[in-house]
Amino acid sequence: MKPIGILGGTFNPVHYGHLRIAEELGDALDLDEVRLMPANMPPLRTVPTVSGAERLHMVRLAIAGNARLVADDREVSKTSLCYTVDTLAELRAEFGPRRPICLMLGADAFARLHRWHRWRDLFGLAHFAVAERGGHASIATAPLDPALTAELRARRVTEVGGLSEQPAGAIYLAPTSVLQISATRIRGLVAHGASARYLLPQPVLDYILERGIYRQAEDQ
Repeated sequence: MKPIGILGGTFNPVHYGHLRIAEELGDALDLDEVRLMPANMPPLRTVPTVSGAERLHMVRLAIAGNARLVADDREVSKTSLCYTVDTLAELRAEFGPRRPICLMLGADAFARLHRWHRWRDLFGLAHFAVAERGGHASIATAPLDPALTAELRARRVTEVGGLSEQPAGAIYLAPTSVLQISATRIRGLVAHGASARYLLPQPVLDYILERGIYRQAEDQ
């Protein structure tokens, strides 16, 4: 049974860095689909001033034409803090106990996993697919929190087939392309009237410019 991939974030705005991770991990892990899931009120980040509805719309513009990528609105529709453990519990109930689910995140986010709400419970709900940038040191050798290091050593698999054999619990470190694209940088460029072309899909940039999103400094 092919796994389902989950890629969360504020997507403020969605850009080619996000999309390339979804594409590369989708291929590498043979995922049936990848759900891009904008967060409305992320617990560990500042709540974006751009509405969840607008960020969701930008995701839909960005993935148009890619049948494997799906925009999931379950988090932006909530008015309370969105904890990953609760979202994964919803997905587990939706897909059943046997379907493999892969939570996709960058190495920097994984290094802070021990700060997440009920982080140990996440392993009972999904696998972790950690996107490592080529040319950078592996998270496997990074100085992590001791409890997280122990989980990584116990749960790491080196073959993607291990993600299909069980529904959750494994950690796979996946090399990905290096794209130095930052949503913060994009917002800054737009705010100062500079070009953000080729950092994100043109339909998304057109929408940003037409709606005046990020034009003011307070939108950043």
